[in-house]
Amino acid sequence: MKKAGICGREIRPRRLRENKNIRDLTRETRISPKSLVLPIFIKEGSNIKEEIKSLEGHFYYSPDTVAYAIEEALSFGVSAVLIFGIPKTKDEKGSGAYAEDGVVQKAVKEIKSRFPEMMVITDVCLCEYTDNGHCGLVRGDRILNDETLPYLAKTALSHVIAGADMVAPSDMMDLRVGEIRRALDENGFSHIPIMSYAVKYASSYYGPFRDVVDSAPVFGDRQSYQMDYHNVREAVKEALLDVKEGADILMVKPAMSYLDIIKEVKNNTNLPVAAYSVSGEYAMIKAAAKAGFINEYPVMCESAVGVYRAGADILITYYAKELSEAIRKGDIG
Repeated sequence: MKKAGICGREIRPRRLRENKNIRDLTRETRISPKSLVLPIFIKEGSNIKEEIKSLEGHFYYSPDTVAYAIEEALSFGVSAVLIFGIPKTKDEKGSGAYAEDGVVQKAVKEIKSRFPEMMVITDVCLCEYTDNGHCGLVRGDRILNDETLPYLAKTALSHVIAGADMVAPSDMMDLRVGEIRRALDENGFSHIPIMSYAVKYASSYYGPFRDVVDSAPVFGDRQSYQMDYHNVREAVKEALLDVKEGADILMVKPAMSYLDIIKEVKNNTNLPVAAYSVSGEYAMIKAAAKAGFINEYPVMCESAVGVYRAGADILITYYAKELSEAIRKGDIG
């Protein structure tokens, strides 16, 4: 039996678990729908609403149909989206990423013209647009760092000119946050925040996503620029470098196997921390539920709370709509 150190009184933690009202009142981790971000995939073309087989419950949209996705997200109380583009053609310089009439640029214009209240965040990277599937320019078998930076800055600037509220560089090139910050500032967009994929690991959990956007590398892998999952101190170093370069929000990706990293970044910086619960995490829950091994809904809730409990302020998740509904129902929150 647990004893208190004062007056010999018994300590009874169960008093604060007696009923739902007291549990809700004393809950330590709070979640709001306003902290959820829904990824959306935009295909170049028109009149597209196509089911994504590797991400059950999600669809490809074209710029002219993306309004359906935005309207639905808002109806669930989700007010932020992260936009990814899938172009029709690719080339060695990923020129579709920064084209004025690119798929993301068109989608952003459509969303902001019809739903100005929606927070539109755009993924800034070249991997969906290069014919080799890498996140930067390539020479031989090397991914070039400094030569890639201007193209990332051009991409971010083109998104903001189209109306994006925030840009999120995911490429993991050194110094890219500073390059993007300078480009935005010099063009009158000093008010636009950068959510940096500060700590992005070379993870096997990205499989479904790479299928979705057709971005698997044609040769080699991404371990020369994405992080080694054995490393913790390096994660803090990466985060602090992005702070120095002008990041406004720091992201850890993936989430589920990296809760310790979320906590380390949270404890060592004073910026908001986002976590990306990636496609493989979503697919595993879906598959296990379909096989009858788990109950999807409570596992979804428990997994999300674990990410917030570790220190995340923002959760990017394919379950954003369902989690928002769970919060509304009082099952989490």
